Amino acid sequence: MGKITGICISEKRGVQKHLITEANIVCDWGIEGDAHGGKWHRQISLLSKEKVDAFKAKGADIHPGSFGENLIVEGVDFSSMPVGTRFVIGDVVLEMTQIGKECHNHCLIYKTMGDCIMPREGVFAEVITGGHIKIGQEVTCIPPKADRPYTAAVITLSDKGAAGLREDKSGPAIVEMLKSAGYDVKETLLLADEQKLLEKELIRLSDQRQINLIFTTGGTGFSKRDRTPEATIAVCDRMANGIAEAIRNYSMTITPRAMFSRAVSGIRNNTVIINLPGSPKAVKESLEFLLPNLEHGLGILTNRENECGAPSL
Repeated sequence: MGKITGICISEKRGVQKHLITEANIVCDWGIEGDAHGGKWHRQISLLSKEKVDAFKAKGADIHPGSFGENLIVEGVDFSSMPVGTRFVIGDVVLEMTQIGKECHNHCLIYKTMGDCIMPREGVFAEVITGGHIKIGQEVTCIPPKADRPYTAAVITLSDKGAAGLREDKSGPAIVEMLKSAGYDVKETLLLADEQKLLEKELIRLSDQRQINLIFTTGGTGFSKRDRTPEATIAVCDRMANGIAEAIRNYSMTITPRAMFSRAVSGIRNNTVIINLPGSPKAVKESLEFLLPNLEHGLGILTNRENECGAPSL
């Protein structure tokens, strides 16, 4: 149980937030009057009062809103909670969607102190149910349901697609099949074949958004620009190439050209990353083979299921 000690908004982006005493929370938008509201996953930002106080004790000249936070809450360590946690404030329900964020341009606090807590301690949430909140209200934290759908993200790698010269048909095909299989698709991206850019997005989706499953499509062939496997290997803690090998073996029953796929699969923290081919036909064939069995592996990784096999004596 926590308590709101600060509500902060800014009417324009790039302007430091200021303190208000109460606010209307708009469903699937954010705080009424705040420039960062919108149809995205970072509608409201939250920060622990204890983290703010500890930073202030180092000599930082800060006040509510200095870190760009919307809600300051006492008695809650947000950074220790998993994505999917819900925060209930009266009639309002928020759901955590991301932990921390990348600082593209260091703020004044960082430039003064050499540090800023928002990128690692701040969290972001979507508004599930709107309502009215005030300073002093209690905040109840509800853990994610154990049987909630697995979350997924889809990344298409294509120079021509990213430049608008080719329609991406593979990414939407993956999304459609994932949704039909019961997955909650949180993000879709279309990127040029740039290894570092892909690495950055894989890390963000795995660490900050805590996505359960990431599919990439494209960039797995022999072209010099095909760097999807290299990016995947670079960010994974452990490889899980049985998945890629199984897809490749199945595809070989359809076309011998499957031997030219360099696709890999692996694990970063609690996220499974799987490279798929680039063509819509090959994507469909791969997922028809893979999806019926994939949830077992995700269940083991996330402790929703037990390892198969007989118990040891």
